Amino acid sequence: MTIHTGDLPLRMTSIPIEDFLEGKGTLLDVRTPAEFEQGHIPGARNLPLFSDAERAEVGTLYKHAGRQRAVHRGLARVGPRLADLADQLIAARDQAPDHPLRLHCWRGGLRSGSVAWLASTLDLPVVLLEGGYKAYRRWVLAMMEQPWPLRLLGGRTGTGKTALLLALAARGVAVVDLEGLAHHRGSSFGGLGQPAQPSGEHFENRLAAVLRRSAMAAELWLEAESAQVGRCRIPAGLWRRMRTAPVLEVRRPLQERLRHLVEIYGAQDPEALTEATLRISKRLGPQRTAAAVEAIAQGEMERACAQMLDYYDRCYDRETAAHAERTTVDLEELTAEAAADLLLREGRVKVQRP
Repeated sequence: MTIHTGDLPLRMTSIPIEDFLEGKGTLLDVRTPAEFEQGHIPGARNLPLFSDAERAEVGTLYKHAGRQRAVHRGLARVGPRLADLADQLIAARDQAPDHPLRLHCWRGGLRSGSVAWLASTLDLPVVLLEGGYKAYRRWVLAMMEQPWPLRLLGGRTGTGKTALLLALAARGVAVVDLEGLAHHRGSSFGGLGQPAQPSGEHFENRLAAVLRRSAMAAELWLEAESAQVGRCRIPAGLWRRMRTAPVLEVRRPLQERLRHLVEIYGAQDPEALTEATLRISKRLGPQRTAAAVEAIAQGEMERACAQMLDYYDRCYDRETAAHAERTTVDLEELTAEAAADLLLREGRVKVQRP
């Protein structure tokens, strides 16, 4: 891409997605706040050229009056903010002064080119994403179709699978924490105490970033999940491979599982716990629902959890019944850290190798 300013043309380099992601410079997404909120490259900062309303206005004008009128209106909207945009570009470069700024918009066109022109007038080196965010999304979806060497960590509710995954990750094992990426534990109670969930699009973006870091792993461990984690759906390609992946099933005694659930949910708001219980009342049945709600009201969380485990155990057994390749491991009274050490020592799990 060549941008003309004054007497001399300035060349802007557009690079493909893998090279762009490998870059070390500050990553700036110049799309609108709403576009950024819907989904963005993890680690990017939003430096919008237009507000949401301005982009709608310019886009409508482009459609009905042509490119020249739209560009003119865009210049009128952006002109008063050029000094502020310049300050933000300088501050962004200062965060990684040895590397060019990385810029992108939706298609790698006018918006990113305009901000790149401004950066170049300030003598700030810039690289653009070839094809923009649209090309990035194609890359994300292609990542989900790769033949990842998946291994699943299974186990009934309360067996501490997430804590074990994180302990394995701390020891160099390649893992994907789907619940962490989705900000949800996967059940009716899964959103309690969690940040707001990302959009489905941004969940995929976050997932792709983790997969990319695990590209050389001999094994990639995930928790055995349903197809949907809260409102975030696991991409179809990855889900198909999860359905046929080997499962290592964690087993712990009932009392230990209850203690674990009380640790997670015991401090949650009783009203929120009651609402979550009532959402699954048809599946729990009237007697279990009433008993659970009463136990929550009385602060007896272990008794409340016990009413629900039968339902969740049946759900888990149904979900994993199709996995023919399944082994089990008894982790009674072992902490997540001790359990991770045991699995590595026995060779059931392998450390990621570069």
